[in-house]
Amino acid sequence: MVFEDKTEHQHLILFDNPIFGRVLALDGIVQTTERDEFFYHEMLVHVPLVAHGAAQNVLIIGGGDGGSLREVLRHPVEHATLVELDRTVIDLCTEHLPGLSQGAFDDPRTQVHIGNGGRFMADTEQKFDVIIVDSTDPMGPGEALFTQAFYGDCKRCLSPGGVLVTQNGVPFFQADELTRAGRRLRQEFSDVGFYTVPVPTYVGGPMTLGFSTDNPDLHRLGTDVLAARFAALEITTRYYTPHVHRAAFDLPGYITALIP
Repeated sequence: MVFEDKTEHQHLILFDNPIFGRVLALDGIVQTTERDEFFYHEMLVHVPLVAHGAAQNVLIIGGGDGGSLREVLRHPVEHATLVELDRTVIDLCTEHLPGLSQGAFDDPRTQVHIGNGGRFMADTEQKFDVIIVDSTDPMGPGEALFTQAFYGDCKRCLSPGGVLVTQNGVPFFQADELTRAGRRLRQEFSDVGFYTVPVPTYVGGPMTLGFSTDNPDLHRLGTDVLAARFAALEITTRYYTPHVHRAAFDLPGYITALIP
């Protein structure tokens, strides 16, 4: 055991595993590992930002480990705001999992807000080009981030043509979660799609990520457009590619059947 603490919000554990390296668990559920975090963080971030093509202001709800923030800052954004409920998560990961954030919290483009993500969305008047919900599952502190009211607040805070990306679990085991999210998101956005990412840590097949916008062209962009935008970034990724981006929206039948 590297670290264990019970904060006012959740139970945190950090431990080492011979296969996955250092592992962070919240309330007994593994959140991220050193070895495979790039699958999730690259797809959570690069799919909406490359699709948008010109994002300047990005909001991350959750993501206190810094992995999503790290990937956002590889784009030429002007501002990246991260809202994390528990300051201990940021401090713990910065000290014991520095490879995830890679200094992202010290970047001058970063603004960190410690507080409830749902309340932040309800209260803020700011506009964002991309909103990334890097949340836990819909239980405990994360439950409010899957509600109709939260999705409505995200819609209100998006700039025209903006994108909301949401974490919607492993549908093989969390079918109801995906179906509920699909119904709620479709009440707020004219165009809602889902894409997948395999994360070796999680059993049960790929995770689904929601992609919601009022611009129907964004999740249907061809690989030629995606490739040109990605090449312009001049970055190297370990999982994300423009072809993977495009293919990730082609869902297997058992997932399609769960989406209303």
